[in-house]
Amino acid sequence: MKTSSRTHFTRSLLTAGILCASVPALAASVPAGTALAEKQELVRNNGSEPASLDPHKVESDVEFNIISDLFEGLVSVSPEGAIQPRLAEKWENKDNTVWTFHLRPGATWSDGTAITAQDVVWSWQRLVDPKTASPYSSYPGNMHIVNAADIAQGKKGTDTLGVKAINDTTLEVTLTQPNAAFLAMLAHPSLVPVDKVLIGRYGDKWTQPAHFVSSGAYKLTQWVVNERIVAERNPRYWDNAHTVINKVTYLPITSEASDVNRYKAGEIDIVYTVPINQFNQLKKTMGPELNVSPQLATYYYEFNTTRPPFNDPRVRKALNLALDKDIIADKVLGQGQRPAWLISQPDIGGVTLKKPDYASWPMDKRIAEAKKLLNEAGFNENHPLSFNLLYNTSESHQRIAIAASSMWKKNLGVEAKLQNQEWKTMLDTMHTHNFDAVRYAWIADYDDAATFLNNFRTGDSENTSQYSNADYDRALVDAAKAKTSAERGAFYQKAEDMLARDVPAIPVYHYVRTHLVKPWVGGFTPDKLGYYFTKDMYIKKH
Repeated sequence: MKTSSRTHFTRSLLTAGILCASVPALAASVPAGTALAEKQELVRNNGSEPASLDPHKVESDVEFNIISDLFEGLVSVSPEGAIQPRLAEKWENKDNTVWTFHLRPGATWSDGTAITAQDVVWSWQRLVDPKTASPYSSYPGNMHIVNAADIAQGKKGTDTLGVKAINDTTLEVTLTQPNAAFLAMLAHPSLVPVDKVLIGRYGDKWTQPAHFVSSGAYKLTQWVVNERIVAERNPRYWDNAHTVINKVTYLPITSEASDVNRYKAGEIDIVYTVPINQFNQLKKTMGPELNVSPQLATYYYEFNTTRPPFNDPRVRKALNLALDKDIIADKVLGQGQRPAWLISQPDIGGVTLKKPDYASWPMDKRIAEAKKLLNEAGFNENHPLSFNLLYNTSESHQRIAIAASSMWKKNLGVEAKLQNQEWKTMLDTMHTHNFDAVRYAWIADYDDAATFLNNFRTGDSENTSQYSNADYDRALVDAAKAKTSAERGAFYQKAEDMLARDVPAIPVYHYVRTHLVKPWVGGFTPDKLGYYFTKDMYIKKH
């Protein structure tokens, strides 16, 4: 959830050593003279049924969109990249490795009980605990919190995590080394505190509306599976005075066409994404309601690198070379997406990364090299490559998969058999490694290339490709220790070069986010990660 200036901002905080709550908190900002609707209710499509609303059990924007409305973290990051105090009112650090956070006085859960530093400690211990099996269990280790990586790998107990409560309102976090992105990483939804008592009492059922306790601007009131989730304003939220919308409904509509139709019928205020095949027409007929914004996100096809034939990097690289990404970005999509040859981004966190040499080759040269690689791997006209290409149910994903499979068939004689699964099922398939190749995408958790590259690090909880390369791992470790942007960028370039050679995943395109937004919705401001928060919005009189 960063802009390009965020890393520089964070670095200046590290140098200063102290930051207090001098930056105003995020909230709905209604311009003077704006007439508000009497009924402050918002309906937004969320794209899919969430796998869970437990912050430690999920890994995508489908869940984090809702969790970010229901829960509050220690800090947040504004669309402009400024670090904002949230549950933590102020903080200071010593040597950029020992951080002390002071919780906001009077902050409570939605049931009125106090939110304490002990809640944060327990929550982070639960996140890294292998028993929790969180997709984000590696995240605190990537932040360089003491012992976090060893705990996630089952080598140490959760009580050794470098986080402790000095008292009810003071939290101390110890890092193994300075981390310029630490504060921005701290804003991630996996790090929001959850209620130990509630989870101890109800187990996995704690996320049911009857039991649910939240810390954010909204509290869960209804969850009808595959139909709707409803949240209502939390009067005990510490910043409730600046919240405007009283009720928000999230719909799990996977069909983009249905999403737009219900928007046109007045049933939805914000669509999840605009269908590719309707984009140009909607731009002509509903231009003022069409919102297109850049996003730090990459769409890719990930291989199961332990399953033949994709345990052979020649096969993976051949498929990468033979994919015409310009056609996919410009013709199949055509909304402003950019063809991708990097897993991360060309410009991210103050660093510029170069594409591999073969990205600039003419298409016929890439195809010739791809055929050569496949032939060396034992695949040709007499023995064609055939594999299953999995994607989660969506018209756009299907459209892209059809285009990709057609290119591979035409250029290489390869048959990619298309399969689709619902979102939750596909995630299970990925984490059990029961796939050949799968459509996936990564939205940056913070403005640094590591947020993408860590997913291919040996042992990372998000490394579903099972790619393992000691030199690659070392490059990421060295990047984390780098003292300058130039030095860090050199190590990230080294890592990207290895991914371009080994291709555990084919980067397809870099994202933009597209939405239709009703003209009466005010405060709709997506950040560069594509997130937008109900507490920042309001409904104008109409």
